[in-house]
Order: sequence, then C-alpha cells, then structure tokens
Amino acid sequence: MKFGEKIKHIRVQSLLSQEAFAKELGVSYSTVNRWEKDKTKPNYRALKSIDNFCKIHKISFDISEYALEGHIL
Repeated sequence: MKFGEKIKHIRVQSLLSQEAFAKELGVSYSTVNRWEKDKTKPNYRALKSIDNFCKIHKISFDISEYALEGHIL
C-alpha cells in the first residue's frame, strides 16, 4: 500500500475529515491532503505523531515500513 493510501485508510478508519485528522496530528489540512495524494511525505516528527495516533486508536501502522523504505524526508 502506498503511503498516501495508508494515511487515508487511517483517517477514514478513524472517521475523521482531513481537517480533523490534521488537527489531531498538529499539522495543516493541506499537509494531510498532500500526504494522501503522495505529493509529499511526512518528516520524522509527523511520522511519530501518526504512529502515536495509531497506537492510541489501536490502528495497525508499522512506522519502520515507511522509515526503512526512505519515505521520511
């Protein structure tokens, strides 16, 4: 699964809009939008926020899968 698809899956599974998901992660709406369209990748801080969000909400997310594939800019 591409990173953008995974982010959208996490967001939809959480029943959140892009704006609400962005607020949860401490990023802008446009940042989440760009992630979902695979236009950009999250930095390490944002990736850790995604990982923490998933742990809290019991959503499967393997941070190492994206870190090891060079997805972190």
